[in-house]
Amino acid sequence: MTTLLRTPLLRSTTLGDAFGGTALLKAELLQKTGSFKPRGILAKLATLTPEERQRGVITVSAGNAAGAVAYGCALEGIDCLVVMWQGTSDLKAAAARAYGATVDREADDPTAAFARLEELRSSSGRAFVHPYDDPVVIEGHSSLSREIVEDAPDTEVIVTGVGGGGLVSGIAVGAPKARVVGVEPEGSAALREGLAAGKPVPVRPDSIADALNAPVVGEHCLAVCLERHVESVLVSEDDIRAGFRFLYERAKLAAEPGAAAGVGALLAGKVPDVQGKTVAVVVSGGNVAPQTAAAILSANEA
Repeated sequence: MTTLLRTPLLRSTTLGDAFGGTALLKAELLQKTGSFKPRGILAKLATLTPEERQRGVITVSAGNAAGAVAYGCALEGIDCLVVMWQGTSDLKAAAARAYGATVDREADDPTAAFARLEELRSSSGRAFVHPYDDPVVIEGHSSLSREIVEDAPDTEVIVTGVGGGGLVSGIAVGAPKARVVGVEPEGSAALREGLAAGKPVPVRPDSIADALNAPVVGEHCLAVCLERHVESVLVSEDDIRAGFRFLYERAKLAAEPGAAAGVGALLAGKVPDVQGKTVAVVVSGGNVAPQTAAAILSANEA
């Protein structure tokens, strides 16, 4: 079986100078399928019973989890059905299909997609693999932060973009001594709403960072974030675009907007108390349509 990659941890002097500390970029966009998702998804698929494998798998995703589940199922010989929704990335849907998955995009938006998921799950009898809210998936994602602290033991802060909370909670599990900061778009703040309420709160996500457009934070994810005192900061769409341009132009990393949220937050000074600190920023993933990348980069030249 193809194994996960141990992705590199790169130093960025320019980014470190921007906030007065040491900046490390965890280049997780180089992971299999272009994002962190296979870490947890492959762990989850390994727990399925023979009977569940026979029935096939279903998941719901804006795109990166779709590709990861499809990839994992292709490795394991499991039939895969992915529920997406209208307006999600054609590139990410095509990637899932290329791994052999069937993609359903009948739903109008993320909320409707979860309802569509339940409809298809009931009618098909498939085993559900949650894209983020599962203890096994969260533990699988913890391997990312374990790599960070192994490669850079002096890391004090880990910054990452947040959608449904699977990655940020996994990071908190894998690096219990680090301060963990989740970065969310202003228009897609499911974790912040959940932290404030002490329970998952539905939101209507709307951001160029499609990978971070989760309609609700995961219950298991939120529990970990509350226990580990994970922080949430918000970034504007312009902050995300600035982070995107930085990664392309200075770090030479062909990231997607969701991967640029953490860098955007640091550049905008929105992560407090990092001066003089060693900060690792997760850059995941790398699945961006060429026209999206061109629009963001050309806007900077106008």
